[in-house]
Amino acid sequence: MISFVLDVEDLADTRFALSPLHETLLSLRVLQDPGLSALHLPWRRSVLGRLGELDTGLLLSLVARRRTLPDFLTPHPTAFAPAFDEEIAAVRRTPPARVRHDLLLTHAPDPLPEALRAAEGDDASAAGLRDALCALLRQYWQVALEPLWPQVRLVLEADMTYRARQLALGGARLLFADMHPNLRWQGGELRVHDMIGRFRVAVSGRGLLLVPSVFAHKPAPPVSPDAPPSLVYPSRGVATLWGAPPPTADPAALVALLGAPRARLLGLLDEPLPTVELARRLRVTPSAVSQHLRVLHATGLVTRARDGRHVLYRRSPLGDQLTASGG
Repeated sequence: MISFVLDVEDLADTRFALSPLHETLLSLRVLQDPGLSALHLPWRRSVLGRLGELDTGLLLSLVARRRTLPDFLTPHPTAFAPAFDEEIAAVRRTPPARVRHDLLLTHAPDPLPEALRAAEGDDASAAGLRDALCALLRQYWQVALEPLWPQVRLVLEADMTYRARQLALGGARLLFADMHPNLRWQGGELRVHDMIGRFRVAVSGRGLLLVPSVFAHKPAPPVSPDAPPSLVYPSRGVATLWGAPPPTADPAALVALLGAPRARLLGLLDEPLPTVELARRLRVTPSAVSQHLRVLHATGLVTRARDGRHVLYRRSPLGDQLTASGG
């Protein structure tokens, strides 16, 4: 069992993040073992046909026999939703000694696979392997996940919205209640059962980072107890991800449904904007914009939040889906 001891301050600092690099690494498990999740078989079949000349032997060597993955390849996200290139740049800065340590720890008690033996050499060899892995993972991301990332992100954000509601309704106990059967919140500790590792981490003011994943089949804390406290957990809604794509609507369909002014307004709201800025961009009066925003908000197509003297509007996930299918 692995457990995280959280005090009141740690719970206050618990946050969520999205990580395309985490998803990229975790997807390698499914690529290696198709029996791990039947839900991902359509994705796996699609990806295998596009990998071409990528060094899959080196990629899959990262997954240990126990299905653990090296901590240095899944760095702590420093923002809510970092770009893949930001995360891989952080990996490139990993000291060679840390690369060596994490690869050996990940595969222990087994020896390193032949493809990773360079890590056991001097620092120059370990750094060379690190850089080769970064380049290969970037190529794999571009083929296997980047084209699908908008759909994956919608699923992950929907999960976080649900978790935030659970936290608001019932605190930490309800937040963790249905994440996974292996998770238990008890006596100020988050306990992860049925783990190969055995350690207890005092979070001690660092907060706990929660990262939902469509490819995680069970909770995945770091391999090393010295890593920053974090927990990757299985996201809700994965069963909806690889189904048949929605039909593509005629671009005029959204206008026919909402009317041209509201369709244009919804198209602008991929970032939070106040009424006055929307009016400026559309060259209409703020009162006209406000009337349309009231309708869009009442139908759940936009969300709103106050920022000082302004109310900021943004498309909701439902609005994102509607604008995508409507052109």
